[in-house]
Amino acid sequence: MNADKNACSLGTDSQYVELAVEVFSMLADATRVRIILALRDGEMAVGALADAVGKSPAAVSQHLAKMRLARIVSTRQDGTRVLYRLENEHARQLVADAIFQAEHALGGEPAHHRAPAHHAQRSAS
Repeated sequence: MNADKNACSLGTDSQYVELAVEVFSMLADATRVRIILALRDGEMAVGALADAVGKSPAAVSQHLAKMRLARIVSTRQDGTRVLYRLENEHARQLVADAIFQAEHALGGEPAHHRAPAHHAQRSAS
């Protein structure tokens, strides 16, 4: 019975609080947020990611290396190309929720509240 209680701890005394802060720290960079947004629909090579986020391939590679160490992205070899993908859906959801929160900061009714529920959810995916 207690095993279920400890499986995903969201209490204030959770052992994961410090790790969560590290995740937020990793995501506290506009280029990394843009990389996550670019990867939300699937795998991409460094060059395509660089084009999508408006940065040099070298700069994107450095961000991807950090994100890979943090287990936010993973790679797959495709011939001579390395393709990057999100490790799981949580980083994508964190970024979507942060953007939705930013929309609230502007006041008024945020766009994600005006869109049909299924559209707002799909946009986050």
